[in-house]
Amino acid sequence: MPIYEFVCDKCKEEFEELVLKDEEVKCPKCGAKEVSKLMSACRFKTGGPIVLNSSNSSASSRSGGFSSSGCAGCSGGNCSSCG
Repeated sequence: MPIYEFVCDKCKEEFEELVLKDEEVKCPKCGAKEVSKLMSACRFKTGGPIVLNSSNSSASSRSGGFSSSGCAGCSGGNCSSCG
């Protein structure tokens, strides 16, 4: 189910909301209907912890492919190609 991040245009509150189909989203703080969807950082992890330069780390983690910036699953090659 899609969970999106929003910011209220009126009070600037940032919040997450589960949105199904064309449901109307309101700010939980002030109730305003004028909200903007934010770009979310997508992260996922499989298996155990990734330890750089260990015998269990993957080639991509040794080369910096798994960073804390959220680009772990990006196939674009660098953050400027994400959009």
